[in-house]
Amino acid sequence: MARVRFPMKQCVSFNGRVGKLSARALRMAIGVAALSVLGVLVRPAHAQNDALSAVVNENAPTAAQAPAPNGAPLTLTLADAISRAQKNSPDFQRALAAVKIAHGNQVQARAAMLPSVGDLTQYLNTQGNGISPVGRFVTNDGVHVYNEYAVVHQEMPAGFFQDLGPKKARYEKAVADAGAQLAKRSLVVTVTQDYYELLVAQRAYATAQQSLSSAQRFLKISQELEQGGELAHQGVIRFELQVSQAQRDLGDAQLAMSEARSNLAVLLFPTFNEDFTIVDDLDTPPVLPSFKQAEAMATDHNPQVAAALASYNSARVDVASARSDFLPSFSIDFDYGIQANHFALESVNTTDLVKGPDGRPPVQQNLGYFVTYSMTLPVWDWGARISKLHQAEEQRDSAKLDFLFAQRRAISLLHSYYDESQIAWDQLGNLRHAVDLAQQNLQLVTLQYQAGEAAVLDVLDAETVLASVRDSYATGEARYRDALANLQTITGSF
Repeated sequence: MARVRFPMKQCVSFNGRVGKLSARALRMAIGVAALSVLGVLVRPAHAQNDALSAVVNENAPTAAQAPAPNGAPLTLTLADAISRAQKNSPDFQRALAAVKIAHGNQVQARAAMLPSVGDLTQYLNTQGNGISPVGRFVTNDGVHVYNEYAVVHQEMPAGFFQDLGPKKARYEKAVADAGAQLAKRSLVVTVTQDYYELLVAQRAYATAQQSLSSAQRFLKISQELEQGGELAHQGVIRFELQVSQAQRDLGDAQLAMSEARSNLAVLLFPTFNEDFTIVDDLDTPPVLPSFKQAEAMATDHNPQVAAALASYNSARVDVASARSDFLPSFSIDFDYGIQANHFALESVNTTDLVKGPDGRPPVQQNLGYFVTYSMTLPVWDWGARISKLHQAEEQRDSAKLDFLFAQRRAISLLHSYYDESQIAWDQLGNLRHAVDLAQQNLQLVTLQYQAGEAAVLDVLDAETVLASVRDSYATGEARYRDALANLQTITGSF
């Protein structure tokens, strides 16, 4: 958008020094130059935005990067940017890792409720005493003892009967899932803000380019008028100052665009890369759902409340677990195999005085089982268990307060984010209408100027107003997208 400024005091001084040249003739001379950019200024908003995007794509500076395989920079939509950011965000990847770890804990907790099966192989070699075949150690029944067991073991602490382990793991998994959702939605907000910040910066850069081009055009015309004796040197100085200001504005816009591109590039790529373009979809905003719809989605898909509720339930399990420590615990071991002086299914006991019908010692079976039942009853621990119970109760009460606060906070944020989105949505309509009015105003002022009924300042003021409302419209479009992203942290995608 070309921006031409004519301070009132300088214009009055300028007209005063023209001398015999009439003010009407002077206005007509400068008005011809003003009309040269009229076609750009009065185009519809969407056409102007397309023009700005074309200028940016052609002239926007980028850092030196390796070219894409086809020689063209990568083109990204907002969805593409979000997908890439999810792959390269350390916070989001840590949240996904936490979900996987919680799933592993869930598997282990379920496994702890089931018996474990193992194998035990032992060979006990006891030193003999020269008298008894059982050797020197009374705990062994022979010089050679072989143990080969299949062992089935089951621990049954007091919490086993209340299914506390799997419950705890299930709630921790729910907390991790909610944390991953929070990280995802927070990342979407960040990417959305940086994405549309770059779009607004690109439009501002294109506007600054057009302003500089217009200022240079007016400077050239004023210099020609000065050479023809139709314009005082003061007017040339005014346009030189305008060109200088436009050059500074262009530099500032270029810096802002470069910073916005760098901020977005950090999120999108594993290695720093600025060789990309983004799709300008500011003029096609999504529709805001009704508040009832948003409220229903917030009720079902709010990760903040879900995380707080899961944490509270997990704290309740901790209390039950602390209480179960006061109760007895049980264990069962079932062993099946052999324990004999020979590593065989059958053996002959040579020490047995009873002989068989054939006068030989009987053959005995080595394969068999035995079961061990254990019960452990806590008696005294110097107050450790009661202290643990009090700690768990304090954590449960604190988690309950966090859950209730999360509910209130979610309701507050829902109203706040929805109101912000609604206002931004309503302002978009007003801003579009303002752009249309500014275009009509410029057209009317131009016709009046051609008829000699309006001053050049009226035309320049109309140009300035149109440029301002267009900038405001782009900013308003970005604000609406940011507001929607914040709202979706409460409601989920819609």
